[in-house]
Amino acid sequence: MNQALSLPVPSAVGSIDQYIGSVNRLPMLTEQEEMDLATRLKEHGDLDAARQLIVSHLRVVVSIARGYLGYGLPHADLIQEGNIGLMKAVKRFDPSRGVRLVSFAIHWIKAEIHEFIVRNWRLVKIATTKAQRKLFFNLRSMKQDSGSLNREEMCSIAARLGVKPEEVSEMETRLCGREIPLENSGDDEDDFSAPIAFLPDPGAEPSALLEENQYARLQDEGLRQALGSLDTRSRNIVERRWLAEGESATLHELASEYGVSAERIRQIEVRAMQKMRTLLAPVR
Repeated sequence: MNQALSLPVPSAVGSIDQYIGSVNRLPMLTEQEEMDLATRLKEHGDLDAARQLIVSHLRVVVSIARGYLGYGLPHADLIQEGNIGLMKAVKRFDPSRGVRLVSFAIHWIKAEIHEFIVRNWRLVKIATTKAQRKLFFNLRSMKQDSGSLNREEMCSIAARLGVKPEEVSEMETRLCGREIPLENSGDDEDDFSAPIAFLPDPGAEPSALLEENQYARLQDEGLRQALGSLDTRSRNIVERRWLAEGESATLHELASEYGVSAERIRQIEVRAMQKMRTLLAPVR
């Protein structure tokens, strides 16, 4: 068998540079070798043929993924998504159409990388429609320089991409904006310049605090009144079972103290708690 048809699978272990170097050392298939492998896959479902088609085109994915590094996503992740697109292309490739696999695969590789970027670029989804995606992936390359677009340039780009000038303006703002961490990453506790320091705390709103304090007072008063409605034994049982500051008393300890069974203590506790719930229910 021709050496090009026994391509080893590059190891995923190690750095991304090692992977890229390994991929770039793999030989490309000749047109005839590619045709033979694609025919074996299409007609016989030969998975080894599919593997060799994929491995021989991994360098193409690396090259395409490198063009998307400007979006701040890891190169390894971009390559991984591109490899998924390559596998989809190999699965759908028809050698009888007279087109080389690399030409057919580019669309699928880019599509997967585009989808990955849109899903993961920043916290806000910035490109949801077809027109917005076109803007997202073309606006940077269409700008003449790194400065802001003027109205004429916006209209020109909008006309070429089939979108509104306002959409071009909005996308430019999003692409040029920089991310600011919500919390301060430094160790200086006195530095309150992070955005999170300026976010309102719903719990600190005066009327909410007043309502919470009033509710707490009503609870305390209601609890005292509910306990006061119990007989001495029932109140002692509830206080020692549920309101003790230290370790709560067990049913058996209270049963021994009162000279009754643990089940009797439980029954007294249940009735007392039911009575208290009835009295406390209207508090809020």
